Amino acid sequence: MSTTQKDIIKVRVHDGIVGLLYIGSIALAGQFDLNWIYVAVAVAALQILSPFTKFCPVYTILNKIMPDTTPIQNGK
Repeated sequence: MSTTQKDIIKVRVHDGIVGLLYIGSIALAGQFDLNWIYVAVAVAALQILSPFTKFCPVYTILNKIMPDTTPIQNGK
């Protein structure tokens, strides 16, 4: 597997994790308490700010788990 394919996998894993956070937050808000919607709001805020701050917690973890890929959103 080439580096480019691994980078694509990393982006897809990131998108999957963020999507699960959104869906999970909405499901929990609908089932239990509307306060769970704040998880979705926090994720959205991080996604909006990440192009400016170059920081994404999910990519930070994925960069450590997948060291043989190109670092993405690593603060540089």
